[in-house]
Amino acid sequence: MTYNRTASRCKVLVSGASIAGPTLAFWLNRYGYDVTVVERAGTVRAGGYPIDVRGTALEVIRRMGILPRLQDAHIDLRRLTFLNEDGSEVASIHPNNVTGGVAGRDLEVWRGDLSEALYAAVRDDAEFLFNDSIETLDESGDGVDVTFHGGGSRRFDMVLSAEGMHSRTREMLFGREEQFHRYLGYCFAVFTMRNTFGLSHETVMWNTPGRAAALYATRDDDKVHAFLNFARPEPPFDAFPNREAQHKLLAEVFADAGWEVPGMLAAMRDADDVFFDAVAQIRMPRWSSGRVALVGDAAHAPSFLTGQGTSLALVGAYMLAHSLAGRDHTAGFATYEQGTREFVTLNQGLVGEGGATLFPTTAEALEQRNDRLRKLTAIPSSAGRPAHSALTLPEPPVMPGHAR
Repeated sequence: MTYNRTASRCKVLVSGASIAGPTLAFWLNRYGYDVTVVERAGTVRAGGYPIDVRGTALEVIRRMGILPRLQDAHIDLRRLTFLNEDGSEVASIHPNNVTGGVAGRDLEVWRGDLSEALYAAVRDDAEFLFNDSIETLDESGDGVDVTFHGGGSRRFDMVLSAEGMHSRTREMLFGREEQFHRYLGYCFAVFTMRNTFGLSHETVMWNTPGRAAALYATRDDDKVHAFLNFARPEPPFDAFPNREAQHKLLAEVFADAGWEVPGMLAAMRDADDVFFDAVAQIRMPRWSSGRVALVGDAAHAPSFLTGQGTSLALVGAYMLAHSLAGRDHTAGFATYEQGTREFVTLNQGLVGEGGATLFPTTAEALEQRNDRLRKLTAIPSSAGRPAHSALTLPEPPVMPGHAR
């Protein structure tokens, strides 16, 4: 298909420059749109935690020309060891047996490596406004008037929010997050600490009923990612914006924990990169309102239990840009939902028993899981391959100056 660049006068604001945002900007630019990306942070965020790219999402990054760069950045995690409460070993297996990954095909990379690769692919073709965010939206007539937190206002033909699970733009348009927030029964914290454990290219996970602690050593260096997870009937909304409340809650939950947990709690107090949140999904009846649409976690966060958050962000951004090509916003947004929602629903459904498999909440369930691990080869994984690859991407256009 050869696309006529009639959209060149159409100005689009993309909010968020993590995963979905730069991907969306890249493909909108290929379809002839004039794209501005606004990002609250001062730059593209480096570091972060390891993320997976699988199935259909791999084809998105291949078409963007960044697959070789990301293959060079692939994390070669070789071993996943499960421990009893006293620190003794339950079993040691290859991580793919739990995650549903396929060696030699899927990617695991640092989130920052993916963000930087996506940004590099589009930074010369789109305007980026860092250290800023959307303050207000006012849709009138044939556009959206946007005022920015840093001052000033501009008019765009469309606004596309890739702001993540706790999107402020979504709240402005659709109301409070709680109505779309599907809590999955767990909370977690992740942060970095010194690797004093001799770990290399491996993960070690400690469990008691309703609690888990893990150390991820993804490189041969002096840092590991620490992970604390615990079951809780209701999400602790009061703790989300309050770092001290987070520390207090985690200290209470893990007060009597053994293994390396006391040292992890102490390291967390000194860490400057603690990320604390609920394990949850965002489920919405629609992803657009007027000239504004949501993409990625803002529209349909699946939770880390599926292993598909990054992949859904990549695929959703591609599908939104393709759906808008040659269509007005009303038809484009409708096509985006029609073409993408089934894939999203299927992948959100992967959560299934994933939490119970990795993070059992009762002594009986924990022993059953450990039994399967000891016997085995692989325990049932919620991350089945069909869902990862259940969508065939429409072909991108052949455009002057751009090879397919």
